[in-house]
Amino acid sequence: MDRERDIYALLTSFFDGMDVKEAIRRRRATRAFEAKDVEGGSIDELIESMRLSPSCNNNQPWRVIVTRGPALEKVKTHLSKGNSWARRASLILVVCARLDDDCKLADRRDYYLFSTGIAVGEMLLRATEMGVIAHPIAGYNAVAIKHELEIPDDHVLITLVICGHPGTDVSLLSEKQLLAERERPPRRPVGENFYRDRWGEPWR
Repeated sequence: MDRERDIYALLTSFFDGMDVKEAIRRRRATRAFEAKDVEGGSIDELIESMRLSPSCNNNQPWRVIVTRGPALEKVKTHLSKGNSWARRASLILVVCARLDDDCKLADRRDYYLFSTGIAVGEMLLRATEMGVIAHPIAGYNAVAIKHELEIPDDHVLITLVICGHPGTDVSLLSEKQLLAERERPPRRPVGENFYRDRWGEPWR
């Protein structure tokens, strides 16, 4: 019994003081950045949050290029027009993965994208805790960035995570982006995405 009690105490101690709910509530994909670098210690925290993320069979398929300086500027030249706001960022994480580095099961259950998505999600919450914007985007020239950063052809460039400190300069934002900056974009009602017992039966 003493051994079981010690194990229980150890496990429960991992969660003392943790408020994931608050980080989820506060997380926003905002776009206004302050001209201030994300420092090395904060970058290490973001990396560690991904490193500890779960994955199928602990395969950890994600590969992340942390870009600052000249590499960062190269990446910025290949952003889509709608993501011009991201050119103010002091840090971009280039997130890649490869099909063969994670579980491949029947009926198209290829886990490399799912595992990498979880890792990015955990990192977004850690960034929120630290007061750092971490905004994943899909608007960029993946072929050009892969060439610039020498990413192997068999890796998918899944997302760029635009990172920086919150600011007030909204001069590069469109009207739609300004609205999203002021107020969280609406979520679907629960019954549209979540079902009770069978497909299409709304949870509520």
